[in-house]
Amino acid sequence: MEYTTLGSTGTEVSEICLGCMSFSEDGDGWNVDRETATGIVDRAVELGVNFFDTANVYNAGESESVLGDALAEYDRDRQVVATKVRWPGAKDHHNAVGLSRKTIEQELARSLDRLGMDTVDLYQIHRWDEDTPIERTLATLDDAVRRGQVRYLGASSMWAYQFAGALHASDRLGLERFETMQNHYNLVYREEEREMLPLCEREGVGAIPWSPLARGYLARPDEEFETTERGANDAEERRDRIENHYRAGGGVETNERVGELAAEKGVSMAQISLAWLCHQPAVDSPILGVSSVEHLEDAVEAVDVDLSASDLAFLEEPYEPVGITGH
Repeated sequence: MEYTTLGSTGTEVSEICLGCMSFSEDGDGWNVDRETATGIVDRAVELGVNFFDTANVYNAGESESVLGDALAEYDRDRQVVATKVRWPGAKDHHNAVGLSRKTIEQELARSLDRLGMDTVDLYQIHRWDEDTPIERTLATLDDAVRRGQVRYLGASSMWAYQFAGALHASDRLGLERFETMQNHYNLVYREEEREMLPLCEREGVGAIPWSPLARGYLARPDEEFETTERGANDAEERRDRIENHYRAGGGVETNERVGELAAEKGVSMAQISLAWLCHQPAVDSPILGVSSVEHLEDAVEAVDVDLSASDLAFLEEPYEPVGITGH
């Protein structure tokens, strides 16, 4: 495993972050059950992965509980754990949603309890909250850092002008800044290259993209996508994303080129797609969810796949602008 510095925190993380959105107790649908998830975490640690991402909303808090239990037997000092707040966790009520002081403090306490930790390394706002002034949210998050419940702060998909405003507010008020941006970015959705990623580079913010394989679209040939359980049963909103964003902007040709280059190099399509992200200067660590140890092992090998300038240009050439999605 290769390691990189997370934004300007000075903290070293693996170049692959294990996304835990699918971790659950029973493994309904495309989720994985506790036993499978624990096996994935065990193998991730063996392979040198030290960065794990979850959220209070993932399977109503079950993801945090499963991850916390799986990591309990390991040296906590070696792991970097990230979770999020914005949507409801195990309890869904009016003040379980948003970024008010009440919501953040309640949900943070519950997340720490489920994780079995006194401190979470990275606490992220899981989208923007139009109903709460960002200054109030930042003050609450700053207090959490000063109490020792949180080490670093992060944000997730939003407009670049919103993120710039949040960073400016932190500087103006002397509050802790967002150190990371968990944004939507992959080979067939590159709209973040216009404003968000240049802003992150300028401000020393680490990008940790979600959906690096475009919900699996970049892991297999286009014509095979619907043959997977996730591809066949995805929610309508996300199926729309695949049709009107991933496939629309030259995505089908990009998919073909990923397959062609993978065959040429004797690696998988997923490895080529992840390697492309790892070659992007603004990206610190793509967040990848897996359903098996085999998928994890395949992903970890991607950090060793070398792409030349001509390889990168070959993969990028078909891309055309598409509408914004994921905010």
